[in-house]
Amino acid sequence: MSDRTAGSDRPESGVGRRTVLGALAGTGSVAVAGCGSNSGSDPAGSDSEAGSDSGSSPDDAETGGLDPETVEELAVRFAPTLYFDTAEPWFPTDPRPYATEEDGETVVDGFDAFDGYHEQYDEAGEPPNPTVFYNGVRYEESPLAVVQFWLYSAFDQFTANFHWHDWEVLHVFVDLDTGDPQLYVASSHSRSVPNNEFLDPDPDAVPRILSELGSHSSTLSVNEIPDRFQRVGEEGLLADITNTTIDTVEDLLGIPLAYGLPRDEGMRLPFVVPEYEGAPIYDHPDLPSVTAESLVDDALTVRSLDALESPPTDLPLRETGIAFRHADREDAVADETAGEVITYDLVETAELEGISAFTGPQLSFEFAVPEAVEDAVAGHITTTGVPWDQPRYENPAVDVTAGNHRSELADRYDAVAAEESFGDAVSEEIDAVVARVTRTTESDEAPDGEGLTTTDAVTESFVLIESDSEAVPTFAGGVAVANGVPEGDHRFTVNGAGQAPHSEKLTVAADEPVTVAGVDGEIPLTARENARKLELSDADSDVDVTRSAVEDDFAGRLYDSAIDGSDAVYVHAGGAYTAEVRDADDEVGAYRINPDPPGSDGGGEEPIRIERPETGAAPLAGYVADVAEETRAAVAAAAADSGDDTDGDEGGSSGGPSNAVNGLERALAAAVDAAERAEERARAGDGEGTERQLANVLDRIARIEERLAAAREGLPPGLANATGKRVEQATRRVEQARNAGEL
Repeated sequence: MSDRTAGSDRPESGVGRRTVLGALAGTGSVAVAGCGSNSGSDPAGSDSEAGSDSGSSPDDAETGGLDPETVEELAVRFAPTLYFDTAEPWFPTDPRPYATEEDGETVVDGFDAFDGYHEQYDEAGEPPNPTVFYNGVRYEESPLAVVQFWLYSAFDQFTANFHWHDWEVLHVFVDLDTGDPQLYVASSHSRSVPNNEFLDPDPDAVPRILSELGSHSSTLSVNEIPDRFQRVGEEGLLADITNTTIDTVEDLLGIPLAYGLPRDEGMRLPFVVPEYEGAPIYDHPDLPSVTAESLVDDALTVRSLDALESPPTDLPLRETGIAFRHADREDAVADETAGEVITYDLVETAELEGISAFTGPQLSFEFAVPEAVEDAVAGHITTTGVPWDQPRYENPAVDVTAGNHRSELADRYDAVAAEESFGDAVSEEIDAVVARVTRTTESDEAPDGEGLTTTDAVTESFVLIESDSEAVPTFAGGVAVANGVPEGDHRFTVNGAGQAPHSEKLTVAADEPVTVAGVDGEIPLTARENARKLELSDADSDVDVTRSAVEDDFAGRLYDSAIDGSDAVYVHAGGAYTAEVRDADDEVGAYRINPDPPGSDGGGEEPIRIERPETGAAPLAGYVADVAEETRAAVAAAAADSGDDTDGDEGGSSGGPSNAVNGLERALAAAVDAAERAEERARAGDGEGTERQLANVLDRIARIEERLAAAREGLPPGLANATGKRVEQATRRVEQARNAGEL
């Protein structure tokens, strides 16, 4: 051993909400579940126990071994066929050739396995030692048994959790009295991402696993297209998962809560080049057989999440390459579907149990956090643990992450505990954070560069919660789910390739079924090329700011977070915003933000700063004056551009659209004057005068609404729309000013 330090034909769009709702219409749904479930690939090894975050585990019956003949019979019968992406570098292999003795123990070192695997692969021209390991257990005094299939890969390359070694597992729950399979559980990325599960599979069908490129996260394929993942049943196809659906977040209604296979659902998923000690891993001198070509193909790879100015849209979607099948069984479907079929050996995991550890130095990733001074959260992924030391090895039921499946097993078998905290009734005590990640784009209904809309994401993103160094990917077109989040305050950060980061603070409460991140469950990201940073600090202020929010005139509220006096958020340069602050007394302040595009003459590269935030009537009145003046100037410019300088009466009742536009401008000017007077009275401490002027502002706003109705025909449609939106915003802020406890 060296002296290295050992550390512990696809659719073009994703699953849309309408597609899911249409597919599930009339079928009903059950509540979100997933209480601290255990991991799939489990890179940290020790995180695999269900309920580990809450310090509890289900009171299931003890398990014991099955007789060798039964175990072998089950293993041969249910040995899965595995389908891999055409760009997959690491296939299931036997780790024993890479084992060495270290301090009297047998270990598999990450460098030895990674380099040795590629050396053998290059020499033979085919995946070395194709092997699937199996283990069988039976619950005491119960007909319920489980055969597990463990898949070892030499490396895991994913955007946010690459690591040495990788173990994936398929659990097949079987009733020994009937011989029928009860449940398939295929491992996903981590304990935070629900596994892919299917209840009551066809007893005569061979299980099929679709392995995610690079990460080997496993999903199931039970539908009529053997190498395609189907999240919901539609167009005559059976759904590949029967997991619990989300019915507590409006925009996510009916989406099955499971990771799935994003690139098979039409979503782009970028991979990142792993680094060790500041250099690409293939440059390390202890990996002479590993080259850049050994990793996931360049066509799917980005140098880092912040290396691009916009999300990549040309990444290839999933395409089947090699299939693995059990050597003693033919599989005509695999022969017809895959470009190449390789046979694997079945080996009992008992033959591996002499290995005490899978080792390797830590690899790291960084998540950008848009604080006032840009920061990054570094999380370190250690190597994987040994399966036979994990609780799910002896009690596979702890790997059931869907509460509806857990409850169904408990109904059928006394051996599986019917505990609410692990069944579908867990919706009352859920410890999951959920949201949907979207993207901001300019709205066609707004003036150019002055209004946004949000649309579906074009790539999947990655979520990191500060209490857990393990990042998790989104799925189903931007659905973010993090299970096992403990009660308390957390920072929730989202990164995406080519997009500015999002970060917010949220509180997970024990009495809430689901903690919803973002605004009503939506988190919009902005392409880096369009992003402007908005910073806020109360260091020089007389108020203690505890919350901030950002609203666009057209897209509405895009950001809302608790803060500790300072905050930063990235906004799209094509928007027109209201920045809102709240202090410890729940007093409100508002500021008008009109970003210059990055690279513009207006200094689009520098952050926009609110350095002395205020709350109360004065800043709110000042905001109304600002937004009214901004709109007045735009209306005046539109009138000038029309080339008609005819001056009509204030009412705009004669003279056509141009007179009405002039009348609108005058009404806006009057509102500016009244709002400025209200701000002056408030800053002078004149409460009665402030109230009178705010009442005048409301009168002026009512006049603006009248003039706008008459002037719409003479205004560009975008400006007319914007004026209406701003009138609504101004009215709300005036009401807040009138109700303010502070001037």
